[in-house]
Amino acid sequence: MTPEEGATTAEILRACYIAAMRERCSAARGCIQRGIALVLLFCALGLTGCVSPEGHQAADLLADIAAGTGPSRLKDTAPAPTRTTIVYEAPGGHEIADLYRSYARPEGAVVVVPGLTPDGKDDPRLVAFAQSLARAQFLVLVPDIPGLRQLKVGAADSAWIAGAIVEAARLFDAGRRPVGLLAISYAVGPALLAASATPAASRVGYIVTIGGYYDIRAAIAYVTTGWYRLPDGTWRYRRPNAWSKWVFLRSNAGRVSSAADRDLLRAIARRRLADPNAAIGDLTARLGPEGRATCALVANHNPRLVPALIARLPAPIREELARLDLRGKNFDEITGPVFLIHGRDDRAIPYTQSIELAKALGSRAHLYLINHFAHVGAGAQSFTDSLRLWDAATAILEERQRLAAPGNKPFELPR
Repeated sequence: MTPEEGATTAEILRACYIAAMRERCSAARGCIQRGIALVLLFCALGLTGCVSPEGHQAADLLADIAAGTGPSRLKDTAPAPTRTTIVYEAPGGHEIADLYRSYARPEGAVVVVPGLTPDGKDDPRLVAFAQSLARAQFLVLVPDIPGLRQLKVGAADSAWIAGAIVEAARLFDAGRRPVGLLAISYAVGPALLAASATPAASRVGYIVTIGGYYDIRAAIAYVTTGWYRLPDGTWRYRRPNAWSKWVFLRSNAGRVSSAADRDLLRAIARRRLADPNAAIGDLTARLGPEGRATCALVANHNPRLVPALIARLPAPIREELARLDLRGKNFDEITGPVFLIHGRDDRAIPYTQSIELAKALGSRAHLYLINHFAHVGAGAQSFTDSLRLWDAATAILEERQRLAAPGNKPFELPR
């Protein structure tokens, strides 16, 4: 039964759990395993009251995200979200963001930091994602970060994110309650820096990372060569995302001191972004020492050579990568939970990076590995993946509810 035919959220959940448990039981042997599965199934179906209100809300939210601009139960039942562009004061000056809301009294607030996209906060996928969160009773603030629009991530982006956190907290209950922080892909680094190394850290109640990184060298190795290490040290290969490789080159071209090399590196990136197989020999032949060192890293196919190639990069690039590297960073200021969601098939950052980040965060980390997952789409290709996403969404909504401490009076957002 589809939602259009009148299925309730509980019925959809039941169908998902039945299929998932059938999948698991097909490999089970003996009555004991099947008996345990049935007990878990009865609990999951809510027959013993195990499904929380947040669990039902999570199912509706994920279905709405997966639907994009299409119909969903949440669109039928929630007020239509409004999207307003606002300007606010931050330590670095004026900042611009989009504010989404569906309810005058949202249950929580969240700052959403997009990944690398030329459309920035206006990316249609991100807009649909933010609207879904607003329908789920979040006040959503999406900052406009110039570097991310230019497909360039930098540690300085943490200041923009910190300003957005402070503004979201001000709008939401006048800062009396903490807000959430959700960051996507390479924006995870600056977001964690904002939540751990700026005064805004005290305003963050929980963090959600989607496809984030920990070791910048390992992330670069994956982007340039396609190789990554499993937790046991074994190497694995996945065909690299050519777009990410040439975006990396373009984003670092401006940090090269030679003007001629800067222009040539940008021309190489433009040509390969337009056609991954385009000839670039006429451009690489004219590169100076800095340009050759930068291009050598991108052209490399051996992951073991990456540390040495990074060491030969121009100093400004090395220094920026060091600032973005999360290894050895102090995360003591992050006191709330961090929900890490990562697709095993992610072609921008390997899922093992979220495993490493979870280890660094310790008991604060809640890791959810999804076999097939897009960054701002909740659609999954298996019931098992759907259940993992549902677990993650439920935990996030339960944390939002926990932060709504008893005794806090409802508030009206300013018109």
